[in-house]
Amino acid sequence: MAEDEKILNALELSKRWKEASDSGTAILCHLMEEVPQVYCLEAEPRPPEEELLAQQRLLLPLECFLFGEDPRVGVEKLQQRGGTASQLCGRVFKEGETVYSCRDCAIDPTCVLCMDCFQNSTHKGHRYKMHASSGGGFCDCGDLEAWKTGPCCSKHDTGASVPMETEECVLETDLQQRAQLLFQVLLNYCTELLVWEESQELSTELQPRVKENMYLCVLYNDEHHSYDHVIYTLQRSINCDHNEAQTHTALIDKEGRRAVKRGTLRTCQQAKDLIRSNSEHISLQPLRVEILHTAVMAHQSLALRLGVWFQQVIGYSVGLRQVFCQVALQPSAEGDRPSPICRLMLHDARLYKGARKIIHELIFCSLLMETEYKRQFALEFTKLYQQLQKDFISDDHERNISITALSVQIFTVPTLARQLIEDGNVITVIINTVMEMLREHLDFNNRFHFQGYNSDKFFRVQVIFHDLRYILISKPSVWTEELRTHFFNGFKVFLDLLNCMQGMEEVKRQFGQHIEVEPEWEAGFSIQIQLHHILSMFQDWCTSDEMVLLMAFKECHRYFLRCTNQPLHSEPVDAYMCKHIFHHRPYKVSQEPVSIHLPISRLLAGLYVHLCRTGALKLLPQYMDLESLDFTFLAEHPLRCVVLAAQVSAEMWRRNGLSLVSQVYYYQDVKCREEMYDKDIIILQIAASKMDSNHFLMLILLRFELFDVFNGSSSKDQEVLRQWNKLTEEMLYLLIVIAGERYVPGISGVSREDVTMREVIHLLCIQPMAHSSLVKSLPEDESHETGLETVIAKVSTFKKPGVSGHGLYEVKKECLQEFNPFFYHYTKSQFSKAEDTQKKRRVQEGNDKALRPPIPPPFTEAFSRVVCLLGCDVFIHVLRHVLQRVVEDRAPLWTETMIQRALHLIAQALVEENSQLGAANVEDVTFNFSLKARQIGSEQGKSLFHFLSKMKTLPSLEAQKDMITWTLQMFEMVKCLRENSSPAPSQSVEQAKLEESVQDKEKAERKRKAEAAKRHRQKVMAQMSAMQKNFIETHKMLYDNMPDSGNQADTTTEPSSVCESPMELSESRVAVGPQQGMGISERESLTCILCQEEQEVVAGGAAMVLTACVQRSTVLTQSHGRSLYTPDGCYPLLMPPDLAVGTHTGSCGHVMHATCWQKYFEAVQNTTRNRLHAEMIIDLENGEYLCPLCKSLCNTVIPLIPLEPASLNYESAEIVGQLLTLQRWIQIILARIKGLCVKAQEAEESSESATVAEMGPFGEDQAEFRSILSFGVQEPRKFSESVLQMVQVCATTVHRVGLQVPPNEQCPDVPIMAWNTCAYTIQATENMLVEEGKGLFGSLQNRQLAGLKAVVQFAAAQRRRSSQAVIQKHFTDMLAVLVPISNVEGSSSILEMDFFHLLVGLVLSIPSLYQEEAVDLQPSSISTAYNHLHLLHLVTMAHVLQILLSSQDLPAGMSGAKEEEAESAAAVYSTVAQYTGGLRTDISGCSVADCVRKGVLPFLRCSALLFNCLTGVPPPEELLDKAVTPEVQLEALCCYLALPSNLFQLFHTHLDTVDPLIQRWCGNPAISKALTAQVAATRYPRKRNRLINLPEDYSVLLNQASQFKCPVSSDDDRKHPTLCLFCGDMLCSQSTCCQKQLDGENVGACTAHAATCGAGVGLFLRVRECEIVLMASKTRGSTYPAPYLDDYGETDPQLGRGNPLHLCPERYRKLHYLWLQHCVPEEIARSLEVLNVMFAFEWHSL
Repeated sequence: MAEDEKILNALELSKRWKEASDSGTAILCHLMEEVPQVYCLEAEPRPPEEELLAQQRLLLPLECFLFGEDPRVGVEKLQQRGGTASQLCGRVFKEGETVYSCRDCAIDPTCVLCMDCFQNSTHKGHRYKMHASSGGGFCDCGDLEAWKTGPCCSKHDTGASVPMETEECVLETDLQQRAQLLFQVLLNYCTELLVWEESQELSTELQPRVKENMYLCVLYNDEHHSYDHVIYTLQRSINCDHNEAQTHTALIDKEGRRAVKRGTLRTCQQAKDLIRSNSEHISLQPLRVEILHTAVMAHQSLALRLGVWFQQVIGYSVGLRQVFCQVALQPSAEGDRPSPICRLMLHDARLYKGARKIIHELIFCSLLMETEYKRQFALEFTKLYQQLQKDFISDDHERNISITALSVQIFTVPTLARQLIEDGNVITVIINTVMEMLREHLDFNNRFHFQGYNSDKFFRVQVIFHDLRYILISKPSVWTEELRTHFFNGFKVFLDLLNCMQGMEEVKRQFGQHIEVEPEWEAGFSIQIQLHHILSMFQDWCTSDEMVLLMAFKECHRYFLRCTNQPLHSEPVDAYMCKHIFHHRPYKVSQEPVSIHLPISRLLAGLYVHLCRTGALKLLPQYMDLESLDFTFLAEHPLRCVVLAAQVSAEMWRRNGLSLVSQVYYYQDVKCREEMYDKDIIILQIAASKMDSNHFLMLILLRFELFDVFNGSSSKDQEVLRQWNKLTEEMLYLLIVIAGERYVPGISGVSREDVTMREVIHLLCIQPMAHSSLVKSLPEDESHETGLETVIAKVSTFKKPGVSGHGLYEVKKECLQEFNPFFYHYTKSQFSKAEDTQKKRRVQEGNDKALRPPIPPPFTEAFSRVVCLLGCDVFIHVLRHVLQRVVEDRAPLWTETMIQRALHLIAQALVEENSQLGAANVEDVTFNFSLKARQIGSEQGKSLFHFLSKMKTLPSLEAQKDMITWTLQMFEMVKCLRENSSPAPSQSVEQAKLEESVQDKEKAERKRKAEAAKRHRQKVMAQMSAMQKNFIETHKMLYDNMPDSGNQADTTTEPSSVCESPMELSESRVAVGPQQGMGISERESLTCILCQEEQEVVAGGAAMVLTACVQRSTVLTQSHGRSLYTPDGCYPLLMPPDLAVGTHTGSCGHVMHATCWQKYFEAVQNTTRNRLHAEMIIDLENGEYLCPLCKSLCNTVIPLIPLEPASLNYESAEIVGQLLTLQRWIQIILARIKGLCVKAQEAEESSESATVAEMGPFGEDQAEFRSILSFGVQEPRKFSESVLQMVQVCATTVHRVGLQVPPNEQCPDVPIMAWNTCAYTIQATENMLVEEGKGLFGSLQNRQLAGLKAVVQFAAAQRRRSSQAVIQKHFTDMLAVLVPISNVEGSSSILEMDFFHLLVGLVLSIPSLYQEEAVDLQPSSISTAYNHLHLLHLVTMAHVLQILLSSQDLPAGMSGAKEEEAESAAAVYSTVAQYTGGLRTDISGCSVADCVRKGVLPFLRCSALLFNCLTGVPPPEELLDKAVTPEVQLEALCCYLALPSNLFQLFHTHLDTVDPLIQRWCGNPAISKALTAQVAATRYPRKRNRLINLPEDYSVLLNQASQFKCPVSSDDDRKHPTLCLFCGDMLCSQSTCCQKQLDGENVGACTAHAATCGAGVGLFLRVRECEIVLMASKTRGSTYPAPYLDDYGETDPQLGRGNPLHLCPERYRKLHYLWLQHCVPEEIARSLEVLNVMFAFEWHSL
C-alpha cells in the first residue's frame, strides 16, 4: 500500500507539471526545492538513504511525467509494442574485464566480445585471443561490420544480414513530446551542472529561497600526487587522523573528488589554502581544491544520478533512445551554444573521474547504439577532434577515462571511416593535430629536433597515431572520386609530416674526445615505430586503386626532390676504376652529417615496388617525366645509412656514445626494419637495376670509403687497416644482400606467405624455438598478425614440452636447402649460432661443412638487371683484390670473415649463372661471371679462378676448405653447361677423378678423426663415470636425486654376523616383539659441506647435523580452516583425528658439523641484515637461513644420531613372553605408574606418617612397583653434550613453530611436539608415497630417507633433555585413553584422536618409566620388544574400534573376506554393539572386515615406517614393490609388525583383557553423539587431499572470475579474483575492501585465507593474470607459472599473448607434489634468491 501511495503522490505532482504554463520551469522549481533536502545534508554522505529519497521524491515523479501514468504500466506497454530488443550487445567494459577477439573472423583486432557473447558464439571454436580490457570499450556483438562471419551470438541473433539502420520512431505522439521536453530540460540541467565553474551562480530556477552560509571544501583527484602525499596533506590541513585521511584519499581516487570539509565559507577557504600550501611543499603543483555551496553540490549529485537514470530509461525502448539522441545532438535554439553532448565533450578534460565515466557510458548506450546518430556524433567528434586532443594532452588522467578514447569506436567502423574521410576530411584533421602538437619541436630547417622534449606529453601525442591507424585499418574495395580526392589530400598532408622527419636529428662523427651529452634519439624512433604500420597501410590503400597509386608515387617523388637536406654541396668529380669513369659528388659518412631517418625515400621505394607488383609501372610515363628519376640521387641517402651502420660496427663512431649504437640497433631491429633497413636495401636494388653496374659498385666503394683501397692505396696504421678490413667485410655483405635478398613481392614472384616461411626457416636454423620467440622475431602487420600459423606446420615439427620448459619447433630437413648463412635479418650473434648449428648438422650427416647459397627466386623484369652486379668488371676486380691478399699472405690486409663473404659472393654468381644456363640456351645467356673469373688477369696468373685454386692448399684457410672445393666444382659444372653439356674432355675427367679421390681421402681422414675423437670421448666419459661413482660413495648425503637401493632392503652383511641367531633371515624380518630381527647397523662417515672434513657419526662424539625446515602443515587435514589450539582442548597431547594442522620437519639432506653450522648461522645473521629486502627471503628473527649448498630454506638442524640395533636372545624372549601377557603387562605398567605417582606425592607432602597409614599393603605395592625392572634393564645410551644441545635446539624450534609461541625450553609441551612432528612427518611421507604411486620402502630419495631417520631418532632422544617426571606424566595421560588409570580423569573418546600420533608418543615415552632415583636405567632389548608389541596391539585394537564406530554407512551384505575373518569380525562387531547404543545390526562380517582392512592400512604403513627407523630391521620384499595389491601389502605389514593377518584375532587372543576395555571405550558420551550425527566423525581411511580440480579450458575460469562479486564491496572497481587451490574459494585479492586483521595487522584476503586454510602456506591462482602465487607467510611469497599451456606448449603470464589455454595435467601434478612434499617455502626462497629484488612486493596485502 505504501508503494501505491508513493506512486499516487508522484502522479499528482507530474499532473501539476503538465498543467503548468511552462512545464520545464515547473520541473526545475521542484528540483530547486527538493534536491537540497535529499543530498549533502550532512558532512558524511549517506548513499543508501540518499538513493531512497531521490527515488521517491525526484526520479519517480519524473518517470510519472514521462509516461503520464504508473511507470510500471508504461514500461509494460512499451514492451508489448516491441522495439526494446537490440541487435547490438553494447556491454561497456570495466577495467580488467576479460574480452575476446577472434583472429579468424574479426575485421581488425579492436573488434572484441564480452564473456557472455563469446561463450554463446561460434568463435569459441576458432583461433581466438583473450586479454584484459583497459576499460572504456564495449562489446561488438551484433555489429555486422566488425565480423567476417558469426557477427551475433545466440542471444543477440535477430537474423539481420545487413547493418542495422535506425528505425523510425515508434512512440506515441504524446509520449514522444513529453520525452523530448523532459530529456531537453534534464539534459541541459545535467550539462550546466557538470560543466560548472567554481565562481558561477545557480540559475534563477534553481536558486534556493534562503541561501545558507554552508559550503563544502571539495578535493579533486590528480595524477601528480601520490596516495601518501594526499594523506599527509589532509592530516596537516583538516586535522583528521590517518584512517580518516586514508578513507578520503581512497574515495577521491575512485570517484575523482570528495568533500573533505563542511562549514562556513571562511572555514572552507582556510582549509582550501592549507591544502594547497601543504601539497605545494611536496610537489611543485598544488592539489586542485574548490569551494562549492552545499546546494550546488547537491544538484551536481543529482546530475550524476540522472546520468544513470537516462541509461535506464532509454533502455526501455528504441524510440526513447532515438529521442534522447536527437536532444543530445541538438544545438540551442538561439544557436549561441553547441549541443549538450558537444559541451560535455569539450569540458571532458575538466570533469572529475566519476562524471566522465557516467557520461561515456551514456554515450555508449545511446549515440553509439543507433547507426544514424552514431554517424552524426562521429562528425561532431571529428570537428572537435583537435581541441579534444589538446585538452587530453594537457590533462593528467589516463586515456581510458578520456573522451578521446571513443575514437576507436568510431574510426574502426569501415563505412563510417569512409564517410569521415569524404565528409569530415578526417585524415587531414588527425595529421594536422599531430603537426600542431609537434610544431614546437621544428628547427629552422623545418625538421623535427626533440632535444629536451617532455616525455609525458610526447607519449600522449603518440596516441593520436592510433586514430590514424584506425581510420586506415580497412582499405576500400570501391573508390569514388570524392574518396580519391580527400584521401589524396590526406596523403599530401601526411607527406608534410614525413618531410619534417626526412633527415631529422643528423649525427656527425666525433673526433678527439668523447661526446659530452648523449643526444635524444628515443623520440624520433618512437614516432618511427608509430608510423611503421601507418606507412604500410597508406601503401596498401594506394595499391587498391591504380590511379591513386600512380598519383601517390608522383607526389611522393615531388616531395622527395624538394627535401631541404637532399642536395650535395660539393663539386662533382670523376672516379676511375677498371677503365670505367663515374661522375659523382664527394661525400664521406665519417666526416659529414648523416641522418638515419628517411621516411619519404623509403615510402617512395615501397610505392615503386607496388607499381612493379601490380604492373602499373608501365603507366607511370603518363603521370610524370621518367627523366626526373635520378636513381643515383635516390640511392645516396639510404646508402649513407647502410655505411653508417657499417662504420658503427667497425667502432669508428665509438666516441659518439650509446645513443648512436641504439639507433643503429633499432634501424635493423624487427620493430623498425621493414620501413627502415629493408626499404634501404630495396632502394639500393632499384638503383642497381637502373644504373650501370660498374658505376653502382663504384658508388658503394666511394661511400664505404674503400675506393682508394681497391685502387692500390695502403697504410701502415694498424687501426686504419683494421677499419678497412671491417668495412670491406660489411661492403661484401651488402653486395650479398643486394644480389641475393629477393623475397619481396614485386622484386620477385614470391607471396607474403613465402616471405614468412623463409623468415621462420632461418630462425629455426639458429636453434629450435618456442612459438612466442618466433612471434617476437617476426614483424607484425597492422592486425598484429605475423602469418606464422599459416606456414609453421609446413616448415617445422613440434616437440611437446615436459613438466617444465615449453614446446619447441624444429625445422624440417627438407627446408634446410633454403638456408642462407648470410640472411640479412640475422644479427651477429644469430649469424654465428646459425653457422655453427648448420655446420655441426652437416658433419653429423657425414657431409662437408660448405654452407652453399640457396637457389634464389628469379627477379621480376623490373629488377632483372640487379644480377649484372655479379658479373661486372668492378665486381671481379674487388674479388680478385681480396683473394690476392690471401694468396700473397698479406696478413694485416685480410680476415677470414672477409674471405668467407667473398667466397659466398662467388658462389652466388655461379649459382645464378648455373640457373640461367639451365633455363635457357647458352647463346641467350649474357651473364658470364665464370668466363670473366677465368680470363681477367689470367695472363699474369692472377685470375679469380687461379687465386681460388691456390687458396685450396693454404693451411690458414682450413675452415673454408670445403667451401673452396665446392666453389671449384661449381666452376667445372658451369663450364660443362657452357659446352652444351657435352662429355668432358679426358683432362677434365681425370681432374674430376683426381678431385673425387682427393675428396674420398678427405672424407676418410674426417671419418678417422671423428672415430678417434669418439674413442677419446668414451675414454674420458668412462673416467668421469668412475670418478662420479667414487664421489657418490664418498658423499652419499650430498645426493638427493638418486633413489636409495641399499639402506632399506639390501642385506649384504657377512653371513657370520647375521647367523648368530638360529632363525632364518626371512623369519627375522619382523620389527616388533620377541621375534624382532637384527637391525642393519652401518658405521657412517659423512663429510661436512662447510669444512669438507669427514667424521664418523657417533652418539658420544661431536655432533653432526642435518639442515632442516620445520613448518605448520595442512597437507593431511580433513577440515580446512579449523583452528587446533584451544585452552580447554587436549592438543597438543592428543592430535585430533582430522589432523587439522600438523608440524612437519623436512630436510634437504646436507650434513654439517654442529660447530660449523653455528658459525655459519652467526655469519648469515650478521651479513644478511644489511641486504636489500632480506626479510622477503629469510626471517632472521625466527632463525631462518638458506642451506649453504642447495639454498633450501631452513630454520633449524636435526642432530644425526646413529641407530642402535637391538640384539635379542630369542630363548629368553620366549620365556619372558610366557609370563608377560598383555593383561600382565598392563598390570605392571599401571603399578609402575601408581608407584611413581605415590613417590611424587611423597616428595611433595611433608606429612609422611599420614601417607603410610593410608597406603595399606605398601609392601605388596612396592614389589609390584619394581616388577617392571625384572624383565630386563640396561644402562642408557650415552650422548655427548653437543648432541644433546642440538636435540634441544631442534626441539625448541619444533615447539615454537608448531604452537606459534615464543621459545621456551622448559615448557612441558616441548617433548610432545617432538613426538608430534615425528608422527606427522611419517604420515606425510606415507601420503606422498601413495600419491606418487611408489612402494612403501626403497622409493624414498636419500635426502628424504636420511631426514626421516634423523627425525625419528631425534624424537626418541628428546626425552633425555626433559624432566622424566614430565615425560612420565605425558605417558600416563596418553595411556589413560586406552586403559583406566586411577587419578586420571577426563580421558578423551577414541573418536577424538589420531592413534598413530598416540602410538608414537607412547612408544617414545615409555622408557621414562624405567627411571630410578639413584641410577639411570632404560629397558633392555627384550623389555623394549614387549613394550612395543603390547602398545602396538592396544593401539591397533583401539584404532579398529575407531574405524568401526566412524563407518556406519556400510552395505548390509558384502563378499570378499575370508570366512574365518568374517566370523571374527562379526563377533567383534557384536561385542561392540552390546556396549553401544545406535549401532546397526544388519551389517555382515564381510562388510566389517573389508571396512577395517581399508581403514587400518594407512596406520599400519606409518607404523612400519616408524619401527623401521627405530629398529633398522629390513622390511619384507613385498613392501618394496610399488605394484603390490592391498591384500598382499596388508599381510606383509602385519607380518612385519608382528600382528595377525586377521586383525580381529587380536580381540579373540586377548578377550578377557580387551572386553572391559571395549566396554570402557564405547561408554564414552562422545560415541553416542557421533552415532546420532550430533558430532561429525572422521572417516577411515582418511580422504587424501589433492589440489582442487581445475577446468581443462582456461576460459571457464575466466568466466567464473567475471561472475565473481566481492563479498564486501558492491562497486565496479577492478577486482583481482584469486582462486585458492586448496579449497576452491574465490577471493578478492589486492583490495582494501576485503582486508582482515591478522595478529593486529591489516592483511589482504589471500594472506588471511592462507593463515587458516594452509597454516600460513598458500597456493593461489590469480585468474586474470594467469599465474600461481606461492605464499609461505605474511611477508614472503613468489609467483610460479600457471599449469595452463597454449597450443604451442607455453604459459601465458598476464595473458600477454592471449592464446587459448588448456590445463597441463603433468604441470598441475608437479605443483601438487610441490605442496605434498612441503617444498613451497623452499621454492619461494630459491626463486627470491635468484631474483634480484629491487622493489619489494607487499605480500601481506595480497
